[in-house]
Amino acid sequence: MIKWFIIHQFKQSFRSTIWQKNLIINIILGFFVFIIILEVLVGGIYLADKWQEIFPDSDPVSKFNGFIGYYFAFAFILRFFMQNVPVLTIQPYLHLPVKKSSLINYVLVKSFLNFFNFLPLFFVIPFAILQLSQFYPLSTVWVWLLSIILLVLSNNLLIVYLKKQLVANSKIVAFFGLFIAALLLLDYFKLISFSELSTAIFGHIIEYPYLIIILVLIMLSIYILNYFFLKSHLYPEEINIKKEKKTNAITNIKYLQTLGIIGEIIALDIKLYWRNKRTKTIIYMTPIFLLYGLFFYPQETSSEGFGFLIFIGIFMTGGLMLNYLNYAFSWEGRYFDYILTSNIDAEKYIRVKFIISLLVCTFSFVVTIPYVLFGVKILLINFITFLFNIGVISFVLLYNATFNKKSMDLSKGATFNYQGMGASNWLVMLPVFLLPIFIYFPFNYFGVPYTGLIVVGLLGISGLLFNKSILKIITKQFYKRKYKMAEGFREKG
Repeated sequence: MIKWFIIHQFKQSFRSTIWQKNLIINIILGFFVFIIILEVLVGGIYLADKWQEIFPDSDPVSKFNGFIGYYFAFAFILRFFMQNVPVLTIQPYLHLPVKKSSLINYVLVKSFLNFFNFLPLFFVIPFAILQLSQFYPLSTVWVWLLSIILLVLSNNLLIVYLKKQLVANSKIVAFFGLFIAALLLLDYFKLISFSELSTAIFGHIIEYPYLIIILVLIMLSIYILNYFFLKSHLYPEEINIKKEKKTNAITNIKYLQTLGIIGEIIALDIKLYWRNKRTKTIIYMTPIFLLYGLFFYPQETSSEGFGFLIFIGIFMTGGLMLNYLNYAFSWEGRYFDYILTSNIDAEKYIRVKFIISLLVCTFSFVVTIPYVLFGVKILLINFITFLFNIGVISFVLLYNATFNKKSMDLSKGATFNYQGMGASNWLVMLPVFLLPIFIYFPFNYFGVPYTGLIVVGLLGISGLLFNKSILKIITKQFYKRKYKMAEGFREKG
């Protein structure tokens, strides 16, 4: 049965029109994946060979074990946002004499073949050969390698479970995310140490190899958890009922109903974002935009100037807005003809896009206010970039969106998915991130950096004051381009 699942998925992939039309892109992506694997392998061999020279005063094995905990912590965060969940179209099999357990086991085992599961092996295997084998017998080396493989697979299964729960019960995912964030903060403030914990765990496994049974039980427990969760959600009717309830709850917001046609369009936009895979992926990636500052603000370089901080502020307060407005009309490309033929005022339709961008940008700014703990100037810069985002960049993105006429398949995930993206979507990134920095730099050069920040903020306020006039210009551009956009959106794939 597994053989037939593999054959069917192979045929489904290679008979897809999207695969055929994007064959060159797939070949290029495959080449880059090969380069990444080669670089990791070469880097792993080099570091394994020079490890004792890099850390001459430490036990090489213990030092390496101390880094493993950090790897799994950050790999978990990265994989949660980038890893696609393995899928199998189950409807064709439900009326056939196919065991439900076969379907579920195939999906879970298929997740083991993920690229992220193999990548760390190109790093740890050279270390095991060049370093670990010098201090311990071969059997201990194999146990150490197997323990890392078991943790990688457990990490993979946990991510699959959480991403499935994201649809069924997002509270579980939110709780787990807060738990991981709390652990990282505790480690940052040196209340606990990932390094010491990781060293102790793998040190005990090396000293007492039979402890690897605990890791086997952990992996099997997460596998069983996934199995029973998927088994309880295997029937499409149940999924559709839950989706319908969630969607209705979102669109029946009473306040939106009081806003007339604008409220209806906002409700439809929220509904579109919440019920499609590609748009939901962007929502789930929002924490990356908002936590971006944690990678830079604690560094001493963050106090040496405002230029790079402006870039970070634009990214954090406007990241979600950028993803929304850059494809403002492409998201609705599948029913763009219906919008054109409906009795919807184009100016109100475009104003809705602007209002939603204001809401998401304001939300992003409010969430970043706690960064004031790293300095008052951080809050000042985030506020200035927030004003620039809503008063300048929002209009630039809306105007640029009228040039995008590529259709989007919203049922696909956003990770490594470039379908529907045109050259204009990439080129607009230049003014988005560089324009406020270019405005600020002349003032910084003449020794008045705060004046430069004020000018950037005033430009944002000016855009808000004249938003009606600017939106009329964008509406005229929309009228000029709407038929070309509609023609492009009709082309599938």
